Amino acid sequence: MKVLVLSLLLGLVCDAQEADDQKGLSQLSGKWRTVYIASTSPEKIAENGPFRAYLCYLVFDDEQGTVDFYFYVKLNGEWVAKHVTGTKKENNTYVVEYEGENKLEVIYASDTVLVISVVNKDKNRKCGEIQLAGIFVKVNDIEEKALEIFKELLKLKGIEEKHIVNFFESDDCPPCAKLWSSTKAQ
Repeated sequence: MKVLVLSLLLGLVCDAQEADDQKGLSQLSGKWRTVYIASTSPEKIAENGPFRAYLCYLVFDDEQGTVDFYFYVKLNGEWVAKHVTGTKKENNTYVVEYEGENKLEVIYASDTVLVISVVNKDKNRKCGEIQLAGIFVKVNDIEEKALEIFKELLKLKGIEEKHIVNFFESDDCPPCAKLWSSTKAQ
């Protein structure tokens, strides 16, 4: 069964990466919103956790081979703005220094949805290697295909559904969330 799931995800990823490679990721730069964050280490995405990140803006630079993330995390109950830059390694994979070394891969990208996979090597080495996944949108809706890919990615990474943070259902959002309408996804 795991082979079947892996084959399905691999097929979807290959399709997505082929399209991404042809058009480049620079055109995806702009306002983005976190929908779901999931992790094998629940404390990393818990309230005040470093990966309970509310993405606001992404800048992909295909020529320079970089991606800039502008996001908020909550520290001691207050939203704090963060900015990190990642360096492109191969295909749609980037290395980002934040709470340790992160290997971030764009698994699926469309004009309105991003699904990413992250492997974090914990900077304090308390947790070892942590698996994370996220889904981000430019509109208050999620493509069914992106949701399917996200769910398969969670299975592949061994992330339980109870370890998913749903930002659509949260009323506690950072300042950049005001850019979005109050309409919730269905």
